[in-house]
Amino acid sequence: MEGRSKAQVGWKGCAMKHGIKQKKLNRTSTHRKAMLANMAASLIKHEQIVTTLPKAKTLRPYVEKLITLGKQAAAKPETALAKRRQAIATMRDKEQAAKIFDVLAERYESRPGGYVRILKAGFRYGDAAPMAVIELVDRDEAAKGKDSGPTEFVEDVASEHELTVPKGEANKKASA
Repeated sequence: MEGRSKAQVGWKGCAMKHGIKQKKLNRTSTHRKAMLANMAASLIKHEQIVTTLPKAKTLRPYVEKLITLGKQAAAKPETALAKRRQAIATMRDKEQAAKIFDVLAERYESRPGGYVRILKAGFRYGDAAPMAVIELVDRDEAAKGKDSGPTEFVEDVASEHELTVPKGEANKKASA
């Protein structure tokens, strides 16, 4: 502690927290990077997601920088490949990176920033965590819920695939 004043050292001899630009969200750095990449891909795919408020506030600059990469690539075609590779490396999803460069860059070419909106959505029932809806400004309504996972069983699909019971099982049921 010699050579430093109490103001420089801070509480209990700890150094000041310079250069910390985001919340830790109670995760390791690799988990946080993976989570943000997955959430960014989901936001770009569905154009609206529901998450906790701290995660939404951390995700906003992450996604806005990705959309800015798309706009920069559209403005300067000679750097388009490098910008596209940078977005893929950051987000780890080629299809959604393609959507940034092909759809979103064109949609937001006249907007100087502020591509993402956060709306507070109350509190979660289980733990009272503050929830938020994060969405793209001027979003496509049809993109919400698109390809979001397994859907309910449809009878048309069952008739196409002709679901059958194995022979041994059918005989057991008939004899019982």
